[in-house]
Amino acid sequence: MDLVGLSLPLLLVFWQWTTTTGAAVTYWTYTGSVGQSKWADYFPDCGGKAQSPVDVATVQTQYDPSLGPLTPLGYSQHGNKPFSLYNNGHTVVVPLPDWMSLGGLPWQFTAVQMHLHWGNGAPEAGGSEHTINGQSSAAELHVVHYNSELYPNMSVAMTQQDGLAVLGVLIETGEEANQAFWNILNYLGRIRHAGQSVSIPAFDVQSLLPSDLGRYYRYNGSLTTPPCFQSVLWTLFTETVKISHTQLMKLETVLYASKEDADRVVMQDNYRTPQPLNDRTILSSFPLESVKVYTAGEITAIVIGALCGCVGVAVIIRFIVKTIRTMEPGKELKQDVALNTTTEPGKKEDPVPPSV
Repeated sequence: MDLVGLSLPLLLVFWQWTTTTGAAVTYWTYTGSVGQSKWADYFPDCGGKAQSPVDVATVQTQYDPSLGPLTPLGYSQHGNKPFSLYNNGHTVVVPLPDWMSLGGLPWQFTAVQMHLHWGNGAPEAGGSEHTINGQSSAAELHVVHYNSELYPNMSVAMTQQDGLAVLGVLIETGEEANQAFWNILNYLGRIRHAGQSVSIPAFDVQSLLPSDLGRYYRYNGSLTTPPCFQSVLWTLFTETVKISHTQLMKLETVLYASKEDADRVVMQDNYRTPQPLNDRTILSSFPLESVKVYTAGEITAIVIGALCGCVGVAVIIRFIVKTIRTMEPGKELKQDVALNTTTEPGKKEDPVPPSV
């Protein structure tokens, strides 16, 4: 989740907050002189010990039976009022109405917005922020909520340790188009440049989520862009959603990170690389026994064992064939002897009596 994914009013509130507290607001990018490797120089929280995203090593996660399915509340009740779609120069954002919330968490969390992260279209290139066992997905959807039970608004909640809850949905490519994602992708051409926005028809937000909301990973982390506040309770679903190659290409090529009157900079690779887990534990909502991941040593042992087994079988087969071939001449000799002893030399066989 990134701060720049917030709606424009919330960005203004954040600007006021930084002004009153004396914090420095600095222009940033994903690469270059103010890229993610330099974020901590300007935004101290970006160098914290509980940063996001992370790589989920499944064998190191811990099963927590108290983690039940999440319940989206009001996600499908979009009403007649249109949504808005906004290009903020870093991603594409859909602000969400405040009647949408999330059940199944320690507090009540009200929806704020959703946005996407993606790559550059290169073969085998990543695009997701979170990874599973070192493997990235093509893109990632974030649905952002703030703790409305404890805090009055998003601008206050995002600075608190228990202030935010974000759903992470990993996106892969398939042959068929995902009709739900057309609700966003069909309108990207109208917000090609940073700062542009457009009204779009309201739609069922839950249709963007996986069907199984009961299997997920949970950990405490941060915003994935400056100022990287460590205030996010992350939920990363294990089930991915699929979009077509055409849909992914549209996401990766249509938008610009630059304004209309500036040199065009294609908006690509807008994801942060995985951060150190440090002393945090990633919890899973399902027993670890249901997912078996082999280590490199185990895979090597299995391969060597299989090869040895194949060699052993080949040796046995060769021994059997050789034994059979050795026995065959003896059989022919016995057959010749048997034929030669059926009649004695010089003795005539008795004539067969005629039939009556």
